Amino acid sequence: MKKHVPNLITSCNLVSGCLSILFATRGMLDVASLLILLSATFDFFDGFSARMLKVQSPMGVDMDSLADVVSFGVAPTTIVFVFLTQLVDTLSPALRDSWVHLLPFCVFVVPAMSAFRLAKFNHDERQHEEFRGLATPANALFIGFLHFSARSIPLFSNFWVVLTLVLIFAVLLVTDLPMFSLKFKNLRFKENLVRYIFLLIAAVLLLIFRLGACPIIILVYIFTSLILIPINHFKHTAHE
Repeated sequence: MKKHVPNLITSCNLVSGCLSILFATRGMLDVASLLILLSATFDFFDGFSARMLKVQSPMGVDMDSLADVVSFGVAPTTIVFVFLTQLVDTLSPALRDSWVHLLPFCVFVVPAMSAFRLAKFNHDERQHEEFRGLATPANALFIGFLHFSARSIPLFSNFWVVLTLVLIFAVLLVTDLPMFSLKFKNLRFKENLVRYIFLLIAAVLLLIFRLGACPIIILVYIFTSLILIPINHFKHTAHE
């Protein structure tokens, strides 16, 4: 019976993602975003339970990726698509009535990139220690919560800024940029210094911006990863 527990949790991830899409299409973006958070919780616990129960399997990996394409690919894309269609109304009448109103459809490149990224992750041995490219849950927390951030940060209520950011993040999904993992192998401060500092910054941002902090936290995560690239390269070179 226990071998089915992780797959059951993965199924909950998928159902939550489907419900997120449903609420997004009805304009209930807050609920849709919260359901992505719920999916992320299920996504954490399915892998955790598989390791704890020692029932990891290729089928579980496939199910996890399929669920993630929906919950962290299609669902957040639907949210940001609806958000962008709302932002189109803030443009001048001349732009609103032109081809510009078709641009929000460009964001549906995100699910395709997410599927590619997940397939690559499943077969890339390097990603046991660090991520290569932006993880799909991180991308989902960014694009799926931009409408929350827009309430306190005017920059995120600009149609062109939001569209550009979504397309940039779609590319980040499939890049080969190393990004640090938040998985703790132990709790030693020295070995997890970057993770502890990042989590502290994330906690402060959540206190200030609440759910609107999610996109800002992901931006901090990306910039931290970029800063670590030359530092880790220097350390590797020094050891050689």
